[in-house]
Amino acid sequence: MQLHELKLKNQPRQARRVGRGGKRGTFSGKGSKGQQARGARLGVDFRGGNQPIWKVFPKKRGSTKKTDIKHRYFQTEAAAIPVINLGKINQLFSAGDTVSPATLLEKGLIHVRNKKVKILGQGELDKKLKFSGLIFSQSAKDKILKSGEIL
Repeated sequence: MQLHELKLKNQPRQARRVGRGGKRGTFSGKGSKGQQARGARLGVDFRGGNQPIWKVFPKKRGSTKKTDIKHRYFQTEAAAIPVINLGKINQLFSAGDTVSPATLLEKGLIHVRNKKVKILGQGELDKKLKFSGLIFSQSAKDKILKSGEIL
């Protein structure tokens, strides 16, 4: 077998040619009138004649100097901070362990190493644990202080 003799397993389907006469009617599936009915191919960045979104924002030199996007038509969603309840921590950690984002990642409570992880107060804590690098809700803070640990 030669390279020029290779055949595709599934042949690509031919695109249907519309608007060339025949049984498709006058508009040929393109609606009536307008820019797209007349054969225009609009790019993915086309915004009705306005500037493309990538031209709206300022360019900053260097890969580390990214700016927050603050524009009335385009805003990114902030990454959600993962939350974990005290009851789950009480189950998986033994007395004297350190609870930090790195240990939470090892135990499988979070999936991505985040700089911020929030501890919520649902459940009970009956062990002394060391906490570092975490954010606490007020109820979680009260329960941890009640167990005898100083944050």
